[in-house]
Amino acid sequence: MQLEKRVKPTNPTLPLGAQANTQGHLNIGGCDVVDLIAEFGSPLYVYDEQTIRARAGQYRDGLGSAVNDSLVIYASKAFSNAAVFRVLAEEGLGLDVVSGGEITLAQHAGFPMDRVYFHGNNKLQDELDLAASVGVGRFVVDNFYDLSRLDTLGQKLGRRLPALIRVSPGVEAHTHEYRKTGTLDSKFGIPISTGQAETAVFQATRAKGVALVGLHAHIGSQIFELAPYLETIDIVLEFAGRMQQAYGLELREFSPGGGWGISYTDEDDPMDTTEVAAAVGREVWQGAARHGLPNPRVVIEPGRSIVGQAGVALYTVGAIKDIPGVRRYASVDGGMADNIRPPLYGSIYQPILANRVDEATNERVTLAGRYCESGDVLVKDAWLPRLRSGDLVALPASGAYNLAMSSNYNQALRPAVVLVKDGQARLIRRRETYEDLLRTEVALD
Repeated sequence: MQLEKRVKPTNPTLPLGAQANTQGHLNIGGCDVVDLIAEFGSPLYVYDEQTIRARAGQYRDGLGSAVNDSLVIYASKAFSNAAVFRVLAEEGLGLDVVSGGEITLAQHAGFPMDRVYFHGNNKLQDELDLAASVGVGRFVVDNFYDLSRLDTLGQKLGRRLPALIRVSPGVEAHTHEYRKTGTLDSKFGIPISTGQAETAVFQATRAKGVALVGLHAHIGSQIFELAPYLETIDIVLEFAGRMQQAYGLELREFSPGGGWGISYTDEDDPMDTTEVAAAVGREVWQGAARHGLPNPRVVIEPGRSIVGQAGVALYTVGAIKDIPGVRRYASVDGGMADNIRPPLYGSIYQPILANRVDEATNERVTLAGRYCESGDVLVKDAWLPRLRSGDLVALPASGAYNLAMSSNYNQALRPAVVLVKDGQARLIRRRETYEDLLRTEVALD
């Protein structure tokens, strides 16, 4: 279909190349979203393959331009899907997984398991066993309990399991309280300032079932500043230098984590993907030199910033309720079951009327979900053209954490997902059915 203009010349919330066609419909990956709804149903999540590959390549090439020993691993908690995993494997990325389910999905997708890093603050024993049996590349130790069980497992298997210790640098990132993970008061990581991280290094270097290959830190997510990363790198490398002198730590790998932010609205100002990757890589190797360390492999872990912009949620407008002098509500056929972020984090989106993109925004309306909670509101007081029942509303920047945190609240069915590229749409997750909901029920007779 011929494309004639963009929805917005530099709209940072939409996938790359998103445009309006001659019918005034939103196009993503060359596909008219109205046609996608007709074929796959509503609500629907659309992921643009071009955007995923572009973001992955920018991180890979940016980091590689600064250091010649590096790996970008995708934080799969942002959105786990076999088709997306295969795309990222083709781009040379690794995977950050945090559960047996994510490990199993990676294996199902044929992802190279030596590029899989197993994170988590309370890994279950069966998950550790599974990870070891399929040959995950690294175990990221989060606490002393984790370290003890990994050591026991390695000795039982007769080999040293490769591990990084996740340390807590005590760095405050400017983000939502629930997304801060590098402060002293956090469930994640072993604090440096208390001396506990030193104890962990001492124990790990002497463990018979663990091969300590490096250190890891992560300070949070949806971060728009480089400074806290640079501070984290310096703190951890200074610590690594002391551990090298005291216990012979050989820092072969170092990961300062991920968490770089994306645009959910025009007001957000994310850092350039290529530049931030290069800056992190340079700082790690320069810091290593300052602290008398060899150059470690640099591992970074973007998640949201690879898939967030790539995904768009599409909803159909149903009931419309006017409260004179108060508010106009337009209810859609999705909500908090497929996107918990607004009630959980207070997240803000910038919706688009996808079937009438060209029309002027002249109405303030609240987009409400269909679930039985007063807090089930996707966007409060959005400016849109006057909505009618049957209209199609798009929520850009819906590629990360929406579906990852989705549920069957009210016994709702999770929506279908399609991957689009060059005018072709491929179903990569089918819509759930009522039969799916009944599969886990146990008969009472």
